[in-house]
Amino acid sequence: MPRLTIHHKTEYRYARPVAFGEHRIMLRPCDGHDLRVLSGDLRIEPEPTSLRWISDVFGNSVAIATFDERSDRLTFNFTATVEHKPAEEFALTPDDPAYFYPFLYDEEEFPDLLQFITPQYGDPNGALSAWARKFLDAEAPTPTFNVLSEMTHRICETFAYRKRYEQGTQHPLDTLQTGSGTCRDYALLMIEALRRLGIAARFVSGYLFVPSEEGPGHRGGGSTHAWVQVYLPSAGWIEFDPTNGIVGSRDLIRVAVARDPRQAIPLHGTYVGPADAFIGMEVSIRVVSVEQAVEA
Repeated sequence: MPRLTIHHKTEYRYARPVAFGEHRIMLRPCDGHDLRVLSGDLRIEPEPTSLRWISDVFGNSVAIATFDERSDRLTFNFTATVEHKPAEEFALTPDDPAYFYPFLYDEEEFPDLLQFITPQYGDPNGALSAWARKFLDAEAPTPTFNVLSEMTHRICETFAYRKRYEQGTQHPLDTLQTGSGTCRDYALLMIEALRRLGIAARFVSGYLFVPSEEGPGHRGGGSTHAWVQVYLPSAGWIEFDPTNGIVGSRDLIRVAVARDPRQAIPLHGTYVGPADAFIGMEVSIRVVSVEQAVEA
């Protein structure tokens, strides 16, 4: 089971000392059968008055920091070591209820999945629905794996990846119309398209491990990453990364799951001071194997 070390540093800089409001930090990976957190350390400068951990509505770990000290810098340093056992690429057999699309969810599971099946963003002219239906065979039924895999790879291969420094995630119609976006934009586009097909999908925020031998081949490395989970009867939640064309959890370190990207912001807070006091933010992230970390 590979061991990986995550180094995440975010620093906010100001022209003069300012006061800080509450900050919510969502950086700790999620424990599960494929991911185990061995150690984690969060250090904040200036030191917060209080730091408490909670589990949010989805079970994600969130740290909440409050401050009483003014400063011209606010720095968050998070380090964690995890054991990562990527799940093998899933395979459905013709006997599985979700082998072909369309399929039905179990009546006992459906109420819990409804929030992940219901579209959250408008599609007034049906462009998003029409794009989603392009992945269906002309004559039903369509193998479900084909729908999910082809959508994942279509986004990866035909959309232009670009970093965007504006806050938030753009509307999925903007991503579709411009054919470009960030990993968060790609994930939201795929989620909303699948929901219009009646398939349960949710947003995932986390880290991307770029193996040294692959060099810069992965898009989205060096920052927090985002992808999609899809729920299939008998298979459960399966990972799809439309930014890199990854099916399964290979190289993906899950931190948070949410219905909407706005519920999985890695770091969010406020400051009290003049609007022009804010100079900028610097983020540095490294995800390396424990062997690489020792050599460094």
